[in-house]
This record gives sequence, C-alpha cells and structure tokens, in this order.
Amino acid sequence: MKTLRHCAIVALSTTALAAFGSFGALAQEQIELKFTTASVPTDLHTQAMQVFADTLNELEPGRFDIQLYDSGSLFGQNADLDALQRGNAEMAYVAFQLIADAMPQFGLLTAGYLFQSPEHYRAFMASDIGAEFKQAVADEMDIQILDVCYLGTRQLNLRNARDVQTPADLAGVKLRMPGADSWLFLGQALGASPTPLPFGEVYLGLQTGTIDGQDNPLPSVEAARFYEVTEQIVLTSHLVDGLPMTINNQTWEQLSAEEQASVTTAAEAACDWNNERRLAEEERLVAFFEGEGLQVTTPDVDAFRTHVQAFYLESDRAADWPEGWIEQINAMAE
Repeated sequence: MKTLRHCAIVALSTTALAAFGSFGALAQEQIELKFTTASVPTDLHTQAMQVFADTLNELEPGRFDIQLYDSGSLFGQNADLDALQRGNAEMAYVAFQLIADAMPQFGLLTAGYLFQSPEHYRAFMASDIGAEFKQAVADEMDIQILDVCYLGTRQLNLRNARDVQTPADLAGVKLRMPGADSWLFLGQALGASPTPLPFGEVYLGLQTGTIDGQDNPLPSVEAARFYEVTEQIVLTSHLVDGLPMTINNQTWEQLSAEEQASVTTAAEAACDWNNERRLAEEERLVAFFEGEGLQVTTPDVDAFRTHVQAFYLESDRAADWPEGWIEQINAMAE
C-alpha cells in the first residue's frame, strides 16, 4: 500500500510537472504584432496605436507581443505595405491611395470631395459594398481592414502666401504629395504641379523651397510643425481622409474567432479615440495657426469641387470604378 501511494504521488508529480511545462510553453507562444507607421509620435493616429495595444492587452492578457514603431523607424512611408505582404510586419496603416494603386477599381475611394465625414467612411465600411471592398482587398492584397481612422480633412499649406480662389490659381505650384499615383492625380486635379516627397523630408523641402506647399489635415500640420516654414493655410477641404488600420492575412488566419473579434474591437477603440480628438483639434487649429502668423483663407470651394470631380469623372480611371458605387456612397451621407 505504501508502495502504491508512493507511485501515485510520483505519477501525480510527473503529471503536474508535465502540465506546468506545457503551460509554460503556451505562455511563451505569444503572437507577435509589429505595428509600423511613418507618422511622428505627436500625431494622433500614432498615439492611437498605443490605445490599440492597451485595449488588446486588456481583452487578451499575455496573448500578443505588441511592438509599436513610429516615424518610419522600422519601414519608411509606402514600404510598410510590402512589409505586411512579406510578413516582415504584422500591422500597419495602409492608405486608400496605396490600395487604389494595387486595385485601380477602388480609385473612386481616393477621389476628392467624395466622403464628407468620419461617420460617412464608417457607414461605407459597414455597408454591403464596404464588405465587398474589404473582401476584395483581403483576397488580392493579403491584408484585412480592421477599421478606418479619421486622418482629417485635407487642406493646402503654402510656403508663400498667395491669392487662391480657384484651381487656376495653383498653376505651377509645386505641391508635395505622397508618392502613390492616386495622390499625384489628386494634386493634378487641384490644379497644382504634384511633387512626390517622403513625409519625413517635407519640413526641409518647405524650408528650402524644394516644394511650394503641401497638403495635409490641420492636426498633421501642427504635429509636424509645418506652420514654422509656411505662411498660409487654404481651406479647400478637398479630401475627408480616412486611414485604414490593417493586419496581414498571415497573422489574421492564425487567430481564433474570439481573438479576431478582440483585435477588431481594439482597432475600433483606437479609431474612436483618434476620431474624437481629431475633430476637436480641427476646431481649435484655425485660431492656433492665425496666432502663429499664418494667413488662413477660404477659396471658392464650389469651384474646386466642380473642377476636381469633373477631372476625375472625365479621366480614364473612372472607367474602372464599380458601377453605381458613387451614387450609393453619396446616399450614405444623407
């Protein structure tokens, strides 16, 4: 009996040790999430990455090893999509413009004066055609769109003040745009001479005159301190800009349905945090820039809207747009 009891204790101890060892191994098998962006630490959607990390860690304690990289420290602007697809990073913000470069039929989502608010973007993403869009991106580009963060309403920011009322007044202006083809087309539609330049080089480009201006939402102008090297903000409001937060399929498909739901919830929490603060920031920034000595002017926005929409609709790229989507998206804003 003593022998049997001894054997039972030994067996129990062995089982316990084995279970402990298995638990330890599982605890170490975290899913790595390298989340990369080219934006600077002071930008709100950069800070929203920490909200994503904190929320996901609360929902899934210890399950993920979340690593945040900003300022292009891991991958430069426009290189993060390639990094996602190669598996060198798991998460990134991927602009609609980059998606449109890969899938031209979705170029309509980058057109000036299409979306009118952050709520409009989310209404589209939650719709049947939004689901169709997300599935096509997942199939063709190997990335999942988790949510769309409001990047702001894009305005023009000029090195030297000038009278800008219509697109004709931007003729010859070297307007910095991101390097993607869709961005450069938007610069042309505005009447300017679009000039590709990485975000990290814009401040110096404005300071030295390599470029005459740049377009960004007002919070980005403040975060990157472009107001120090420019004289004017022109409130064209030419693009209500949304920035998709994405994860690559390789990582997404490793997750259980519950984990996928947690990742999505964390992305929505991050975008909610970002959106609320961006809208509040835009309200105060006009007065801030005027206090810094910039001229803040409003052009003939109807003239810009008419010109820009016609520029898109009369171009070859409009032929690729899904039939009826413009009308459906317009209706979602009502």
